[in-house]
Amino acid sequence: MENLLSIITFTPAVGALILAIFLRGNDEAAQRNAKWLALVTTSATFIVSLFLLAGFEPTDTGFQFVENRTWIMGMHYKLGVDGISVLFVMLTTFLMPITIASCWDVKHRVKDYMIAFLLLETTMLGVFVALDLVLFYLFFEASLVPMFLIIGIWGGKDRIYAAFKFFLYTFLGSVLMLIAMITMYVEAGTTDIVALLRHEFSAGPVTILGWQIVGGMQTLLWFAFFASFAVKMPMWPVHTWLPDAHVQAPTAGSVVLAAILLKMGGYGFLRFSLPMFPVASDLWAPLVLWMSAIAIVYTSLVAMIQEDMKKLIAYSSVAHMGFVTMGIFAANQQGVDGAIFQMISHGFISGALFLCVGVVYDRMHTRDIEAYGGLVNRMPAYALVFMLFTMANVGLPGTSGFVGEFLTLMGVFQVNTWVALVACTGVIFSACYALWLYRRVVWGDLIKESLKTITDMNRREKAIFAPLIVMTLLLGVYPSLVTDIIGPTVGVLVDDVQTAVAAAEAALHVATN
Repeated sequence: MENLLSIITFTPAVGALILAIFLRGNDEAAQRNAKWLALVTTSATFIVSLFLLAGFEPTDTGFQFVENRTWIMGMHYKLGVDGISVLFVMLTTFLMPITIASCWDVKHRVKDYMIAFLLLETTMLGVFVALDLVLFYLFFEASLVPMFLIIGIWGGKDRIYAAFKFFLYTFLGSVLMLIAMITMYVEAGTTDIVALLRHEFSAGPVTILGWQIVGGMQTLLWFAFFASFAVKMPMWPVHTWLPDAHVQAPTAGSVVLAAILLKMGGYGFLRFSLPMFPVASDLWAPLVLWMSAIAIVYTSLVAMIQEDMKKLIAYSSVAHMGFVTMGIFAANQQGVDGAIFQMISHGFISGALFLCVGVVYDRMHTRDIEAYGGLVNRMPAYALVFMLFTMANVGLPGTSGFVGEFLTLMGVFQVNTWVALVACTGVIFSACYALWLYRRVVWGDLIKESLKTITDMNRREKAIFAPLIVMTLLLGVYPSLVTDIIGPTVGVLVDDVQTAVAAAEAALHVATN
């Protein structure tokens, strides 16, 4: 289908425009219409994206469904997907209708709330399909604005602080990326990402202000991109904005933030850092591997002492993103496959866990773990769903959480056994904090008077969880649904990186002899 990617990307924005122009009033009927229009728009986007998945050819390792039009000043409006980005598009379109359905009880500025989420979907999709540096950067930065508003307007009591912290951290990290992009344009003469993937940036040592930079231009560019994507993931130690943002964000905002927005950092590493700066990626991989291992252990330990359910799950997300960055910079087939699989899996599992918190928060208006206990006596369906995603978060075999962690650790073990060993302790720690949370919230006697009238999940809430349960179990027992799509593209990526590193080492050997 011609212009399929543009249709997918901008359908949510069209829905937002219709909401803004034609929907008037703030009565109950207008609020209901805003929700239904947003749900129909996101559902239509998902249905159209199924044509993308159906027409995608995994054995073609190049970019498919490419759209290329002249834009401004030699730059192009260029879109396309490969075996990596197509799954992130599908993840986004799959989760957004679920997200909209989860905020059906919102009463405050409903139209604006729905517009923010629809615009956010367009910007996130744009990041995953953009094949021009400028276009990528515009979408990447534009995604900050709707999420900033979602946290700042519909968040908790400290929402302003959390919103500005989120915005400043992620925006300041991207300033260096912008400088790097300008440098790349000056050197390569193009902003076309496909052309830049073929361009060889200098990896020879350079001297700046008396300091010799190992890896040369590649190292400088690599660190500039790293500053942006590491904050976005987020990686330790620039992760502190995430727990605040999650705690203050409304439930739907937390779902999108954890399930999709964080993945933009990992996608950036795969699209830019690894293929464009392979020598620098190899050179600095030990740094990233150890930062990731520290993140897994440190944030898991911090999660154990949390008293707020959302903050505990937020720190869990940082730990799981540690597995992602480890797998990416292991730069082998198992590691990168595992990293991508972990991101897709984490989208379902973390989104579901934040929805689980939202279910009880809507009833009790507190996220304090101490406020709960014995919910299984009143909410058996909720207890079952919460248990499933707790087990998936731990990495129980048979769930998608196991596959991603297992593949990642396999890949890292081939590169650095000590990093893999430290990361394995994170698996144990994750079982500690996840099972501790579940025991305190769900098991035990129902002794708190405030909980004795709490009601179990309604049909809408069960319907929201159903597709997430299906995907978590399906990918757990049949991971080939993902690996068959990403495998060929990842194979080419890994081969290109290893070839470039080998060539650089050979050149260095010749130069020194």
